Amino acid sequence: MSACLASSAYALANDWHLALEHAIHRLQRIDGANLGLIYFSDRFNGVSAALIERLRAATGVNDWVGASGIGVLGAGEAELDAPAISLMLFRLPADSFRVFSGRNPLPRDFAAYGALIHGDPATPDMSDLILDMASKVRSDNVCGGLASGHSKTLQIANAPLNGGVSGVAFDERIRLVTGLSQGCVALPGSWRVTGVEEAVITELDGRPALKVFREAIGPALGADLRRATRNLQVGLCAEPGVQRAFAVRHITDFNLRQGSFAINDQVSEGQHLLFVKQDAESAASDFRQMLLGLRQACPEPPVAGIYISAAGRGAALFERDDSEVAMIGEVFDQLPLCGFFASGEIANCRLQGLTGALTLIF
Repeated sequence: MSACLASSAYALANDWHLALEHAIHRLQRIDGANLGLIYFSDRFNGVSAALIERLRAATGVNDWVGASGIGVLGAGEAELDAPAISLMLFRLPADSFRVFSGRNPLPRDFAAYGALIHGDPATPDMSDLILDMASKVRSDNVCGGLASGHSKTLQIANAPLNGGVSGVAFDERIRLVTGLSQGCVALPGSWRVTGVEEAVITELDGRPALKVFREAIGPALGADLRRATRNLQVGLCAEPGVQRAFAVRHITDFNLRQGSFAINDQVSEGQHLLFVKQDAESAASDFRQMLLGLRQACPEPPVAGIYISAAGRGAALFERDDSEVAMIGEVFDQLPLCGFFASGEIANCRLQGLTGALTLIF
């Protein structure tokens, strides 16, 4: 049986005092709680230090990590572009975790086995920072998300901060299991990039990239490229032939004369890619498949869940902003849950995009 305990709460109100007090009131108190998570609407960025000060006074928990978001979520509740706060309290074994940031790096003598991290989307070398963090843990579970906001974003690592990455690392007594939903289904086929100029893909398997794209999606969509990009994206493969190991990227431009297309990421020659379809039906199917697979992988009932969804999902992809958390509740009943809508998701030690990542804690 796990040595961890957790409780969560979500509250929505235009006034930050009301939102915070409602969330605190709804939290189930845990004797000996020693770690807190907070995700808050970017509307409350200006009072982030006051949020942490009040939480410490109300809960007795000194260590807090989290991030701002254009929307936050909790058990059964989620809303984009709304003034809300989502909280979680943990009681973890003594000395089983360390909060870290650029100001307070992870101690070298701490044996980290996994980490929940948050990052600044304006940091240009974010993928490298995530890989660096992955090199410091003894498992392949670095999860989390990039803070989001309409203008400014914030991270919390015992204080509000900007830039780089921050978060909390856990030792071997805390187990993390992460499931990733790409929100899409792969079309048949995969190709090797044989011609590329940074983010512009000119050739696939030695043929004009745009011609390959049109053949893959069929004549109806191939004749209307603007319509095609509403529901079709590129999946950059982590490994050739591994259908679910890909990162979804947007197609940003077509060059009919050159026979190329551009995506919103750097591409390397020799990298493999596929094309994916993303719509409400595909997203719901993929999400349920991820949840059921995650449940089967659970060694025991989880103590808590942290769900981080892309800011481009919610009602834009599903029926409602809370559709994803409703499905989580159907599979993991009564699970304490918190999270936010991110500008980039971190799962399996990689920066993702347009995904939903559920991390279960044991």
